[in-house]
Amino acid sequence: MDFRLTDDQKALRAGVRELLARRFDRDALRGAVEAGPVLDRGLWRELGAAGFFALRLPEERGGVGLGAPEAVLAFEEAGRALLPGPLIATHLAAGSVPGAAEGETVVAAVDGALVEWLDEADVVVGDVTGAVPVRSVDPLTPLHRVRGAAARGGDLAVLLSAAEQLGSAGATTAMAVSYASARSQFGQVIGAFQAVKHLCAELLVRVEVARAAVYAAAVTLDPVEIAGAKLLADEAAVRCARDCLQVHGGMGFTWEADVHLHLKRAWVRAERWMTAAVAEETAAAAL
Repeated sequence: MDFRLTDDQKALRAGVRELLARRFDRDALRGAVEAGPVLDRGLWRELGAAGFFALRLPEERGGVGLGAPEAVLAFEEAGRALLPGPLIATHLAAGSVPGAAEGETVVAAVDGALVEWLDEADVVVGDVTGAVPVRSVDPLTPLHRVRGAAARGGDLAVLLSAAEQLGSAGATTAMAVSYASARSQFGQVIGAFQAVKHLCAELLVRVEVARAAVYAAAVTLDPVEIAGAKLLADEAAVRCARDCLQVHGGMGFTWEADVHLHLKRAWVRAERWMTAAVAEETAAAAL
């Protein structure tokens, strides 16, 4: 099976990356962190106009008419940019909730015991009776806990969450390599030291293994492969962020570095849609 991207898929990925670089660059990310969890409705509508939420909606219903592989590429870029908001819930609601496809309506969804961006949502999928706010480790993912709620994500939500994790892992790998190539100690860049070389090589391997799993799952849409992709992508996002922090040394532990934002988002995503324990049980049951 050929998993190489087509020219159209490459153009889609480049277009989403260009949009996010223009509308949600590092300054915008930092501004959002300082402002707190307030959703940028203008950016949300731009995402809608660009077809981000309507990618899989058939053309006859006003959508783009693409499939899960293309959605994965778009969400990978969103994860790379640390784009905040209930992206998955709104994407899944396109075509069933008025305004979701166009970015006019923000949709949140209950997943397990958690719901994100509840206060900013126009529509909530699932029962949020008795929802209480909980402190989120990620400053850009406000959370509420719902007692007795059942998981509602579904395979596609799990896959898109894995794609976001993959994008974050790719971003922290690039950050680690860039820093290792510029930071000097003892008269040479730290990337010349064998220990740092090995660490960066492990980052790359971890990302590419997760990428292969996520892209393959996007083609097959097999529930077991999706569970495996989520497991690998969660591990890649968390461990790549931690290793990136290690490459940065003391600088990585400061608030000014972006590494901690990726690590915190990766922790939150790992508990959303499908946890490692559920993914492991799903994979084990198929053996």
